[in-house]
Amino acid sequence: MADFTHFNQEGRAHMVEVGDKDITKRTAVATGRIRMKPETIEMIKQGQMKKGDVLAVSQVAGIMGAKKTSDIIPMCHNIFLTGANIRFNIQEDYIELEAEVKTTGKTGVEMEALTAASIACLTIYDMCKAVDKDMIIEDIKLIKKTGGKSGDYVRGKKLGKVLSVNISEKKGVVKEPIKEGKFIENFGLENDAHSGDWHRQVSLLGVESFNKMRDMGIENLKFGDFAENITTEGIILYELPIGTKLAIGETLHEVTQIGKECHTGCAISKTVGKCVMPKEGIFTKVLKGGVIKEGDTIEVLE
Repeated sequence: MADFTHFNQEGRAHMVEVGDKDITKRTAVATGRIRMKPETIEMIKQGQMKKGDVLAVSQVAGIMGAKKTSDIIPMCHNIFLTGANIRFNIQEDYIELEAEVKTTGKTGVEMEALTAASIACLTIYDMCKAVDKDMIIEDIKLIKKTGGKSGDYVRGKKLGKVLSVNISEKKGVVKEPIKEGKFIENFGLENDAHSGDWHRQVSLLGVESFNKMRDMGIENLKFGDFAENITTEGIILYELPIGTKLAIGETLHEVTQIGKECHTGCAISKTVGKCVMPKEGIFTKVLKGGVIKEGDTIEVLE
């Protein structure tokens, strides 16, 4: 479970320090809905509201709201936005809108997207309240965010991230990180010793397992030390059922095995003293080939 970060050592609110975070491209998409009478929808379509073009004003207001988020949400950072847009979907008795906000920086724009959606809905209410005070604003929520240390998020989907792609020419030795790897259908990682026409073509291990070993006092661990082809973050791999499909970068995998018997006296156990791979590593077959690189998204498919 994630910890709340907006408290200082005295238990009082503070703005989180983000100076040490990496600068990455970040996006966020939020949606909202405002319900109203069908007659009100028609008046909006026909441009009959006395205050003017409802959706045009709402769009500008939503963008302005995104830019002013740090002025109204106390602990939000003042972010330089590289883009903001509001899109509308008009139905018989409601208007659904989508706010998308982008930046290149050290912290995300989820709050900016949510604020944009909220302000856009409130503006529609303001523009139409003279003829329909029964309007209901509802279902404002984050749909998607990308970028940052926590990885990507898509509502309703379980996502993780590739931290490293690793390779070795021999079995039973640690693997070395490479910039990217070519994964071949029904074979595995090109030029890797574990690849072949069998059920354990690709091995994966979560950084969460690395952290367990570090907590036990084992230092200087690096990705590939447990002979895993792919080091991941954000998904508890060993909890996935056999047969689970994983979309990783350009590829598609099927989980075929959880854990395995460790090589006796292998370089991994000699190097780190203990191996988590037998219990917490997983193995897959490559159903669709392609390139996997550091930073790629891992999506658990139903």
